[in-house]
Amino acid sequence: MSPTADGRVTLSIDGQTATVPAGSTILEAARQSGGAIPTICFHDYCTANALCRICVVEVEGARVLLPACVARVSEGMSVRTRSERVDRSRKTILEMLDSAVDLAEAPEIQAFISEYGADRERFPEAEKRAAAPIDDNPMYIRDYAKCILCWRCVQVCAEDAQYTYALSFSDRGFATQIATFFDRPMPATTCVFCGQCVGVCPTGALKPKREWLLEQGMTPDEIQQVTRAERRKKRT
Repeated sequence: MSPTADGRVTLSIDGQTATVPAGSTILEAARQSGGAIPTICFHDYCTANALCRICVVEVEGARVLLPACVARVSEGMSVRTRSERVDRSRKTILEMLDSAVDLAEAPEIQAFISEYGADRERFPEAEKRAAAPIDDNPMYIRDYAKCILCWRCVQVCAEDAQYTYALSFSDRGFATQIATFFDRPMPATTCVFCGQCVGVCPTGALKPKREWLLEQGMTPDEIQQVTRAERRKKRT
């Protein structure tokens, strides 16, 4: 069936009828109808890439679960945002994330772990992502041990906002991480220190320098001296 003459689509979400503009994603349709679908990599102001798959839903007739952040609605579609299959998938994703990444500063993900009853000990032999914090500029810290590779920082640094292209991916597989081109220190890149990457990070992998220094036990006066010295050093 095709959309109506006014360009709207009617579908069923968890047994409730919803009518939304044609071209809407399932996530948008669920939100418009008052439903809630969990998201991690998705951000309202970043391009959706369906990387984390926590937003998967069950669509009648579909062979696989569909990522709600990119899957488009169609006339007569029947969607289930919660089912045994959906919950099991989300639970497994959360267990895998928790086994490999430090999520101590990711409260939304921690809430999902509790909601879906994820077993933190399911993968006891999993290798944790280990990386020392990168302190190479006076503005923010990069702690990739907390990075879930959601791509938000890369996107907002590129076409989604800043058009600076200071960040990219490096390596492959488990070794994949966010990095600068040729692993240059941040001041040697095209970064303009706008802070947008820090603002969209969901896990604390990117953190304002002053906040990080406070957590290390430094006083506000000590922090001011350190960051001022770093800025003077950068100018020279």
